[in-house]
Amino acid sequence: MPKVKTKRAAAKRFKKTGSGQLKRMKAYKSHILTKKSTKRKRNLRKSTLTDHANVSMKKILPYL
Repeated sequence: MPKVKTKRAAAKRFKKTGSGQLKRMKAYKSHILTKKSTKRKRNLRKSTLTDHANVSMKKILPYL
């Protein structure tokens, strides 16, 4: 059985936590920042966990 390749784009975007969940950064923080409030931009800096619905991520990141 051959090795399963990791999707490199996904590997750069997700990290695994100690409990096995996937950590990601929030979107909408790259451009058009003038119309967004300071509070909204501050909250977008923080990382968050992926939903449990993303079970397919195990196939994309087999060795994470």
